Amino acid sequence: MKLPRTSHTSRPLRIHGIAGDFHLEDVWDLPTPGGPDDLPRLVRLFTEGELMGGTSGAARLLFAIRWKLGKLFGWDKPAAGFGARVATLQDRLPDDLRDTVPAAVLGVGGFRPLYATHDEWAAEMANSTVHGILHLSWVPAPGGGHRGRMAVLVRPNGLFGTCYMAAIKPFRYAVVYPALLHAIGREWQRQERKPAGDQAALRNVRR
Repeated sequence: MKLPRTSHTSRPLRIHGIAGDFHLEDVWDLPTPGGPDDLPRLVRLFTEGELMGGTSGAARLLFAIRWKLGKLFGWDKPAAGFGARVATLQDRLPDDLRDTVPAAVLGVGGFRPLYATHDEWAAEMANSTVHGILHLSWVPAPGGGHRGRMAVLVRPNGLFGTCYMAAIKPFRYAVVYPALLHAIGREWQRQERKPAGDQAALRNVRR
């Protein structure tokens, strides 16, 4: 479910002090009911799960087209990313958030983890179109329990980046986000059916 921006901006999140110059594009409630310490499990789903494989054919097609266009026009070349066009947000992290996550690159979109706390996790990506942040938080749920929340923050690359974000917006809302949320919910339920030993292992994600 899409949430108002205030559901993100009103919370005392560490990302506010790191990415204050980024635009909050979207906030989503995730179908991931759990306990107070289940954020590592959600992070593992994003970093090691098979979310793209569980999305619809239309969503996978859109991503395939995007990567083809990126390769054709050079949108994702190293010269368009970190160190060349933009500086990594790692340089903005306070000391207590440095080295809280492994310096790995995620499989989808080239996201690089930034930091993790007991209730937040963030990763960044950069190309010719935008400098973007994927932010996950773990929040109390109405009626009890907890659940995940996903926010997308962006800093477009000039007029081109702004036009690009406007052009893909209908596809994001009509195809990509519904497919992604469905895949997240399905994988979360599948993990719930795993034996207790496997569930304990899922929580052993470095914070």
